[in-house]
Amino acid sequence: MNLDELRSVQSKERSKDSLQHLRESFYADVGSYICDLREERERAAERADDPFDSAEVNRLTDEIQTAEEVVEAIYERRVGKVVKRASLAAAGIPADEEGLTNEEQTLFADLVDRIEANKSTVLDVLAGTESTSGSEDTTESETTTGSEPATEGNARDSEPTESTSVAEDDRPSAEAAAIAGSTDDADSPSGESPNAGSGESPNAGERASSGTGEETESAPEPALSEERTTVRITRDIGEILGVDERAYDLTSEDVVSLPAENAGPLIEREAAEKLD
Repeated sequence: MNLDELRSVQSKERSKDSLQHLRESFYADVGSYICDLREERERAAERADDPFDSAEVNRLTDEIQTAEEVVEAIYERRVGKVVKRASLAAAGIPADEEGLTNEEQTLFADLVDRIEANKSTVLDVLAGTESTSGSEDTTESETTTGSEPATEGNARDSEPTESTSVAEDDRPSAEAAAIAGSTDDADSPSGESPNAGSGESPNAGERASSGTGEETESAPEPALSEERTTVRITRDIGEILGVDERAYDLTSEDVVSLPAENAGPLIEREAAEKLD
C-alpha cells in the first residue's frame, strides 16, 4: 500500500457510478500503511537536530495527512453506493455483493435488514393492523390514568391566573401607598408622630386606651393646603389619601388639582405631568 495506489482508487471511484471491487482488507491495509508512516516519522524526528525544521519529518507529515484525506474521500464516495445497493437488495432486486470490504459488507447487511423491517412496519400500518392496536392501548391508557392528572393540571393552571390578576389589581394601590407614605414622611419631622400639628392632644391616645370610658375630644379639622398643583395622570394609580385628608382616585388621563405635597412625588415618579 502506498499513496499512489490510494490516489488510483480514488480516481476510479469518482469516475464510475458502480462500486469498484476492492479487497476485503482494503481499509485495514490503509490503516497499517498510515501507522508505518507515523512510526517512520518518529524515528526521523529522533535523528533530526530540529524535528520541526527537518525536511524528512515534514515530508512524512504531509504524506500522512494526504493519505488520511484520500481514504476518507474514498469511503464517503463508496458509502453512498453501498446504501443504493442495499435498497435494491431489500426491494428484491438482485444486487452484486462482490468487491465490498469487510466493513462495507457489515454495513450492507445491516442496511438490508433495517430497510426490510421498516417496510414491513409501513405495510402493517397501511393494513391497519398495527395502528388499530396501538390506538386502543393509547386510548385505554389515557382513560384510566390520564383523567385525574389532567383535572389536577387544570386546577393548577387556573390558580396562577387568579393570583396574577389579584397582583395586577394590587399594583396601583401599592404604588399609591408608597406615594402617600413618602408624602407623610416628608411632612413629619424626624421622631415626631404623623399626627403632630393636627391639633390633637399628645395624651389623647392614653385617654382612649385607659379604659375609663371618658370620651376624648375630637381633633379639629386640619386646614386645607393652600398650595395646589394641576396635573395630568399618565398611568393608573388608584386611590391615595392627600395631605388635605381627601381621597383621590387617580386614573390615567385624569386632570386633577392636587396638594403640592402629593403632586410632587407623582411628577417625580413620572406618574403625572404638571400642567401650566
